[in-house]
Amino acid sequence: MAKNRATLGVDLHLEPAGPGGSGVRRGLTDALREAVRGGRLAPGTRLPSSRSLAVDLGVARNTVADAYADLVAEGWLTARQGSGTRVAERAVTAPAPARPAGRPGRQRPAYDLVPGTPDLGSFPRAEWLRAARRALAAAPDDALGYGDQRGRPELRTALAGYLARARGVRADPERLVVCSGFSDALTLLGAVLHRRGLRTLAVESYGLDVHWNLLRRPGLRTRPLPFDRLGTRTDDLGGAGAVLLTPAHQFPMGVPLSPDRRAAVVDWARRTGGLILEDDYDGEFRYDRQPVGALQGLGPDHVVYLGTASKSLAPALRLGWMVLPPSLAAEVISLKSEGGWSTGVLDQLTLAEFLASGAYDRHVRAVRLRYRRRRDALVAALAERAPAVRATGIAAGLHAVLQLPPGTEQPVVQAAAWQNLAVHGLARYRHPGASADRFDALVVGYGTPPDHAWSGALDALCRVLP
Repeated sequence: MAKNRATLGVDLHLEPAGPGGSGVRRGLTDALREAVRGGRLAPGTRLPSSRSLAVDLGVARNTVADAYADLVAEGWLTARQGSGTRVAERAVTAPAPARPAGRPGRQRPAYDLVPGTPDLGSFPRAEWLRAARRALAAAPDDALGYGDQRGRPELRTALAGYLARARGVRADPERLVVCSGFSDALTLLGAVLHRRGLRTLAVESYGLDVHWNLLRRPGLRTRPLPFDRLGTRTDDLGGAGAVLLTPAHQFPMGVPLSPDRRAAVVDWARRTGGLILEDDYDGEFRYDRQPVGALQGLGPDHVVYLGTASKSLAPALRLGWMVLPPSLAAEVISLKSEGGWSTGVLDQLTLAEFLASGAYDRHVRAVRLRYRRRRDALVAALAERAPAVRATGIAAGLHAVLQLPPGTEQPVVQAAAWQNLAVHGLARYRHPGASADRFDALVVGYGTPPDHAWSGALDALCRVLP
């Protein structure tokens, strides 16, 4: 069997150019040289035998052997008895890795306090693997087909039960759509709303520019709502036909939408036929009081509930969901089908099993305790080492807003960069059209650092605070 595998060799994509005879040899030599020079064939890569490559390319074996010999002579390849022909070890200049959007500096920071990512080391690998095995063993054959564009029924049913129990969402599995994260869902919704003739969508004064940009792509204009110490004001929605809110824990300010304002925005939607897009991005992480229930429970016919596994599990899963009102469900599902937007079935089945087995609840409780300890350590460190800085928005979520003395935000962000500490100023999250009063602050994510780096991250932070 081993001999057969050796005869078959390895796959190698090449497009040699040149007419017969020496032209084929020259074309093959050039193609191999360029593959090595460009880094597509890494140092140490074992190449197919001359016989295997000749069969694959439909050329004479001697042509391949001669091309290999030319490149060995030039130093691009090495050939040793018993080791075959390999790409020579050379000093290769690798392209610089792409810098993640929104991350400051030119190098990877020693400590990362940028909000938006959980502690990836807390991902429950063993439990997830067990759930994946059980889910795959139990999956019907048709689960491996193209399937329903809404997502696997196992996951939609499990999510509907969980969201009703844990977040107060009135979720019908028939109107629950699985998608590849929040951005995927927002892109779909923006396209549907634009098709309906909507041109202006209200947003909060502080939020993520990536979300505003996604809404602008289909031609929507985003108009920021006023903001005060009680959070986003919902009494002046004007001509907006829809509004995007983070009512449980406003990002990044951390203020929950007050009961009066929650009632006001639902009343606006009922009176005008408007639509509320509810981003429940970290609703499960509440520390000092009972969780704030989802706004969708007050007006399921006028609210799109949006959630993801990005904060509770990991962004790499690319799993999100929408609970749609009856008036919108058919259009969203139709557009999703038109675009062929799908989400990996195996991860859907695994998450369904993870929810049904209780493993998800256990994991959320465990990481909630871990994040609460980090938050408490942050507050204690500020009290001891930077008493002039006050942390707000800390009752929930994975970040805190550190209020700074006037005029100090940019100097602190710059000092943090010099210390190789990644942290964002509040100005980064302000909508360009916002009229709310400006003030200086940092938005500190305490979910990202692994446990072993948390004390070091706190030290680095306190060193740059005024």
